[in-house]
Amino acid sequence: MTDGLVIPELDAGPFLLRPFRAGDLPLIEEAAADPYIPVISSVPVPYTEADGLAFVQRQHDRAREGVGYSLAIVDRAADRAVGQIGLWVTELAEGRAATGYWIAPSGRGRGAAGHALAAVARFALTDLAIPRVHLHVEPWNTASVRTAERAGFRREGLLRSWMELGGTRRDMLLFARVAADEPSSAAR
Repeated sequence: MTDGLVIPELDAGPFLLRPFRAGDLPLIEEAAADPYIPVISSVPVPYTEADGLAFVQRQHDRAREGVGYSLAIVDRAADRAVGQIGLWVTELAEGRAATGYWIAPSGRGRGAAGHALAAVARFALTDLAIPRVHLHVEPWNTASVRTAERAGFRREGLLRSWMELGGTRRDMLLFARVAADEPSSAAR
């Protein structure tokens, strides 16, 4: 049995990564109306306030159960949550963790995903000393491909028919950041 994980607050430049709150329900409602976010996440569809509150609780449960960290991506200037990013630590015995994110339509185009992804990778590789963080991106999602690359992730290959999303087997591009490649790793 695990004692659980403490969800941190992380600096992501113009964005703050923090635990989800009940005040983030407008974000969850907007995400539920997006055609893609519910396919790749546990955002409830159809959306109700009760389901939104249950979503918030699930994010905290993931940390308590030791599965990983689920963080709201908050635009500091607007003081409004615009997305979600997770760091999933169920493969720590193998020296790796997974990450993934989504940004609601109203929050797109301002660099939220890139800032959040870079901050989570730094947290994983430096603070948690995890040797490898990987990310899966659908090949058609050029915005996420660019986000991964800008956040220092390297494309490692194509995983054909890797997972089922929305009832369909999907290919995924595999990206990773490795602690050994980090500038500070030489000083360790």
